[in-house]
Amino acid sequence: MGKVAYYPGCALEGSGGPYDKSTRVLVKALGLEMENIRDYNCCGAMEVKNIHPMLQTYLSSRVMALASQEMGIDTVMAPCNGCYHNLKKAEYETATSEKALQTVQDLAQKADDPVYEGDVRTLHLLEWLMEELGTEGIKQKMRKSLNGIKVANYYGCMYVRPRQIFPEKDQGPDSESSYKPHFMDDLLGAAGAVNIDFPLKTACCGGAHTLSDSDTSTQLVLNIIQAAEDAGAEVIATECPTCHSGLEMHQVRAETEFGIKSNVKVIYFTQLLGLALGLSPRKLGVHENISDSIGLLQEKGII
Repeated sequence: MGKVAYYPGCALEGSGGPYDKSTRVLVKALGLEMENIRDYNCCGAMEVKNIHPMLQTYLSSRVMALASQEMGIDTVMAPCNGCYHNLKKAEYETATSEKALQTVQDLAQKADDPVYEGDVRTLHLLEWLMEELGTEGIKQKMRKSLNGIKVANYYGCMYVRPRQIFPEKDQGPDSESSYKPHFMDDLLGAAGAVNIDFPLKTACCGGAHTLSDSDTSTQLVLNIIQAAEDAGAEVIATECPTCHSGLEMHQVRAETEFGIKSNVKVIYFTQLLGLALGLSPRKLGVHENISDSIGLLQEKGII
């Protein structure tokens, strides 16, 4: 098992704190190895490309250059969909455009930063776990079961789009699918959850509209939550801090502003896997979620 460079990005050190906490303790419990990228920067998120697309590409390439040039690691693991998407986009652009590669290298030299050589790959946390352990590895590490809790796995839109920047997807039954992703389903199913199929697992949660048009974001989140509940889910599992925060906050807003109440709980997939490994809810940050799932988890005999 190789070491990866861990890139938490901005969200996991802020609103996504429980995701960062649960990722770290889960990775340790699984016997995997990751090292924090030092002096990392924002990947450019969604805002920087409005100033200039190549600036976003440069910011993401700088993160990869830090891993390669200063840490000697050729794989960056990003648990956040936005970070994962932007790094994959930079990886794709610099691999397919000599002009893009030259631009980010010129910017790096001007800034006296490590120069990206195109020698790094980016993985999402889901992909890393499947690559290193897979479902059988998870089963071997389990100490208890998720006891058939009904889970709707929500991947969000940036995990699979645009498809051309993810050439490793759609390469056969063992690879991730950009049309119907399944890695989170596979991992949680191995841990004893019942995966509930629902049609909006890659729908947009409206994260980019939260500040400019909260009502639109609330409606997009309601679409996801109601589809999951209608399909019979007790929990929506997430693998992105922005999506997770959006679902939690707009679930509350839908009730307080529009009187629309829903009962489904929102939990990071890392927290669910950690519970199956016998880790405590507190170590996994379950109590830090806005969505209070403790009662449900106790009722299901998971904690």
